[in-house]
Amino acid sequence: MGANTSSLTLSEIEYLQKYSDFSQMEIKRLYSRFRKLDRDFSGRISTESFMNIPELAMNPLAPRIIACFDSNFDDQISFKQFVEVLSVFNSGGKREDKIKLLFNAYDIKGDHFIDSEELEEIMKMMVGSHLSEDEIKKIVDDTIKAADKDGDGKISYEEFEQSLADSDIEKRMSLQVLKPKI
Repeated sequence: MGANTSSLTLSEIEYLQKYSDFSQMEIKRLYSRFRKLDRDFSGRISTESFMNIPELAMNPLAPRIIACFDSNFDDQISFKQFVEVLSVFNSGGKREDKIKLLFNAYDIKGDHFIDSEELEEIMKMMVGSHLSEDEIKKIVDDTIKAADKDGDGKISYEEFEQSLADSDIEKRMSLQVLKPKI
C-alpha cells in the first residue's frame, strides 16, 4: 500500500479513509510516522518497532493488541494494519470496535471466549509483580463470576460487552496519536 514509496497515492488515501476515522491530512501524518519506523523501507514495520510509539508502549496490553492486527502472524505490520490499529484508538473510534479489540486481546486462544487462564495471563501483564498469585486468582475468579451470566465458567463476547456497559471505554481506549508537536 505505497508504504515503500515516498508518498501515498490519492486512491490509497481514499481507500484508508473508508476503513478508518482519519482525514486525508491525518493519514498523511500517520504515513510520515510509519515511514520513520520503517527503517529498512520494506513497507512493513516489526511489531517491536510498533512498540516504539510512546502512546502504545505505555500500555501493558500493547503486545496483545498489536497481535490482534498481525493477521498473518509474521511479526510485521503493514501501513494498512497500522492505520487499522490506530483508528480503533482514535478519539472518534467506535465503541463497538474498541470492545471487539479489547475482547480479542483478552481471548488469547482465539476460541471466542475468555477463560480464567487467559484472564489470569492478562492480569499478570497488567499488574506485573504488584499482586500476589492469590490476589490475581481472586480477582480472576470474581471477574468470571460477575461476567459469566450463563454459568459455563468463561466469558463470551456478549457477556464481555455487557460487563462493559457502564464503562467509559471510548475515553479509556483513546489516544491522541496525531497531536501536532509544539
